[in-house]
Amino acid sequence: MAALGSKLAQLQSKACEATRFVAKHGCAYHKTLMEKNKHHVVDPPTIQKCQELSKQLFYTRLASLPGRYEAFWKELDSAKLLWKNRNNLKVEDVGVAALFGIELYAWSCLGEIVGRGFTLTGYHV
Repeated sequence: MAALGSKLAQLQSKACEATRFVAKHGCAYHKTLMEKNKHHVVDPPTIQKCQELSKQLFYTRLASLPGRYEAFWKELDSAKLLWKNRNNLKVEDVGVAALFGIELYAWSCLGEIVGRGFTLTGYHV
C-alpha cells in the first residue's frame, strides 16, 4: 500500500507540474496555433454553423461509402487473382506480404498493450 501511495503522490506532483506549465504557456500556444490556422476558422463561430459543418462532414463521409465499397471489392478480386496465380509469384512479392503480415501482428500486439494500460505483465505466454 505504501508503494501505491508514493505512486499516487508522484502522479499528483506530475499533474500539478503539467497544470502549471499549461497555465504559463497555454495562452501563447493557443494564440500562435489560431494565428497559424486562421484560414480554417469559420467566422462567426456560432453553434448553428458548427452543426451545419458537422452535418456536412457526416453526409460527405456517407457519400464516400460507395466508392470505398467498390475499392474494397477490387482489392479483394486482386488478392484472389494473386492467390490463383501463386505459382507465378516472385520472392519480392512474398517478402512484402510477409512484412505486411508481421506489421499487422505488431500493431495488434501494441493495441493490446495499450488496452491493458501500458503494462507488459499478465500475459499468458
